[in-house]
Amino acid sequence: MKELILPFARINKKSVKIAGGKGASLGEMTAAKLPVPPGFVVLASTFDQFLNNTPPPTGSGQDLNVFIEAELKKVNHQDVSSVDRTSHVIQDLIHRAVMPKAMADAILSEFKKLKTKWVAVRSSATAEDSSIASWAGELDTFLFIDEKHLVETVKKCWASLFTPRAIFYRFEKKLHKTPVSVAVVVQQMVDSQISGVAFSVHPVSKDRNQLIIEAGYGLGEAIVSGTITPDSYVVHKKEGTILDINISKQEKQIILKAGGGSVLKPVAKSIQEKQKLTGKQIIELAEIVKKIEKHYNKPQDIEWAIYKNKFYILQSRPITTL
Repeated sequence: MKELILPFARINKKSVKIAGGKGASLGEMTAAKLPVPPGFVVLASTFDQFLNNTPPPTGSGQDLNVFIEAELKKVNHQDVSSVDRTSHVIQDLIHRAVMPKAMADAILSEFKKLKTKWVAVRSSATAEDSSIASWAGELDTFLFIDEKHLVETVKKCWASLFTPRAIFYRFEKKLHKTPVSVAVVVQQMVDSQISGVAFSVHPVSKDRNQLIIEAGYGLGEAIVSGTITPDSYVVHKKEGTILDINISKQEKQIILKAGGGSVLKPVAKSIQEKQKLTGKQIIELAEIVKKIEKHYNKPQDIEWAIYKNKFYILQSRPITTL
């Protein structure tokens, strides 16, 4: 039987076709001894196998992929209701189909090795073409998932390849005949007190001697989704000095919801206007950012988090706008 799952330690930047962009990046950084929380990837071939070997819940003799292809052929991508209907039918098929026992067992046994209660589950598309990758970057992520909900959450990531937006984009960019698959990253969840993003080159001024760090309370999703305005700190890369500190008042944060998942909650009044990272932490994180850029030899857009005063790197991808 083909491998269904690989831990980060067995993945590197050349693994995009099997582990997707996110998975390949996490494996590469793990090998480079960067502070990446442990995890594994449910390979794209596992999703393909699921589609090719799983009968649909309708009980017909054919496999899921035959049904999905037939549904996609019917779609009129210029008609919103047609796209919505197709998306609903395909996603429903995936949610209701029963994952083969060997697959579910492999996922759960790898989860147990992480010795953690919560994981983040992220879709990781395998397309290398940047026009596909930019759309694939919009696939779903789920936070604070426990063992009980893990298998169904992996299926949710698979189903996110068929959201209305994804289907429309396929036709709009003439990608409906291009094979795009999705791997799923399962990673120990960092219950971050503070988190954010960093750019190893200033994305606005494009000054390659400067890097910029953005920081907020709670989970980084609040910054990525634009829910909050983060603090921003500019650091001179060669001199290792802080050039600019811009503090933003933060009234809300995304944190763990009792029983799993995440929720938007108020930030305590006493810290709303405080600087999120100390000067020492800014310099420490800047050093990690420089190390990542040096490893990839190109400017990077990085997601990071702090838990119990230790920095963790959750994601790194090339900055495509320079």
